Amino acid sequence: VQLQASGGGLVQAGGSLRLSCVASKGTVSMYIIGWFRQAPGKEREFVAAIKWSGTRTHYEDSVKGRFTISRDNAENTVYLQMNSLKPEDTAVYYCAAKPDSLDYTADSMRGPYNYWGQGTQVTVSS
Repeated sequence: VQLQASGGGLVQAGGSLRLSCVASKGTVSMYIIGWFRQAPGKEREFVAAIKWSGTRTHYEDSVKGRFTISRDNAENTVYLQMNSLKPEDTAVYYCAAKPDSLDYTADSMRGPYNYWGQGTQVTVSS
């Protein structure tokens, strides 16, 4: 599966953005889709993930209550709604996919992932 992330941009602190991850080749169905981010000079970090059914999600603590991951398998798209953005959310955001399984643990949703899309830049100004 090939993934393409979009929707990044420049926003003021407290604002919102919605990122999209579209499968341009293949389908997002039957895959766990995760969002990751990497800020300059920092390691890439997990942000959120959703199982193919949409019934299980997992978030990094720093984004809980502010970010919401959702998916529309019919549209081959996974979304990351980001509200109450903070300057520390500034990063390149990536979406990734891994085959889904019966493992519902948080660890299984954090990685490892097999397929990665290109990133989209999110910049939050103070």
